[in-house]
Amino acid sequence: MSRTFKPSMLRLILLNKPFQVLPQFTSPDNPLQRTLHDAFTGIAPGLYPAGRLDYDSEGLMVLTNFGPWQARISEPSSSNHFPKMYMAQVDGEPTEAVLEPLLRGVTLKDGIAKPARVARLVPEPADWLWPREPPIRFRKNSPTAWIEMELGEGRNRQVRRMTAAVGHPTLRLIRTAVGPWTLEGLAPGKWREVPLEEAERVLSAGRKSRHDYKEASGDSRRQSSRDNSRDNSGDNSGDDMWGDDGWGEDRRGEE
Repeated sequence: MSRTFKPSMLRLILLNKPFQVLPQFTSPDNPLQRTLHDAFTGIAPGLYPAGRLDYDSEGLMVLTNFGPWQARISEPSSSNHFPKMYMAQVDGEPTEAVLEPLLRGVTLKDGIAKPARVARLVPEPADWLWPREPPIRFRKNSPTAWIEMELGEGRNRQVRRMTAAVGHPTLRLIRTAVGPWTLEGLAPGKWREVPLEEAERVLSAGRKSRHDYKEASGDSRRQSSRDNSRDNSGDNSGDDMWGDDGWGEDRRGEE
C-alpha cells in the first residue's frame, strides 16, 4: 500500500559526506566500510539519497523521504535545474588550453560526455577546505592543481574520467553544490535540514503544484465517469505524483 505524504512530513536534508564513507546507510557487502549511518547522528530513518557520491569522494549529498523530490534532483532530465559543482585536485599543472576539451565534451569509454558547464583552474580553497584523512599521496616533484567543474549529467565516476582524459588524473574530489544548495556552513560529518517552504519552492519550479495535479486528476475522473470510457480501476497518476513514495531507480552513475 502506498503512503500518502502530508506536506508537514516532507523532508530534505543536506549533508557533507566525509572521505571513505559509503553513500548509503548499510553495507551488506563489506560490514567494515563506514556508511552514512556511521558518519552521521540525528538523522531519522526513511531518508534516501537523491543521487550518489562515490566512497572515495567527499562533499554535498541531498537526502529526502519523498520519491518525486528524489527523482527531480537525480534524474538526467533535471540537469538544467540541478547541475552539480565539483572541486577536483588533479595531478600536474594543466593550462586553460588543456581544459578546453572538457568544455566541448571528451570521449569516454561509454561515449562522449556532455560538455562541462564550467571547467576552470582555481586557487586552492584555503578559506573552507578541510584536511582529508588520510591525505592524498604527496610526491615532492609532482605538483598538483585545483579545477572547478560543473556537470549537468552524472555518469559513473565522470569527473575523474574526464580529467584523466585530458592527462590530469583526479587525486581528490569534493562536490560543493547541487543546484542552489551548497556546502556553506557544513563541516564533514554535519548536516542541516532545508526549510520546507524553500524545498517546495525550488523543487516545484517548472512543475505543477500538488493542488494542480489533484485538480487535473479529479477533472479527468469526472470526465471519464460522464463518458463511461474508462474501466473501474481509475487513473491515479495525479495522486501518485505526490501521494506515493515514488522511489525511482538508484542512479549509481553519479560521482
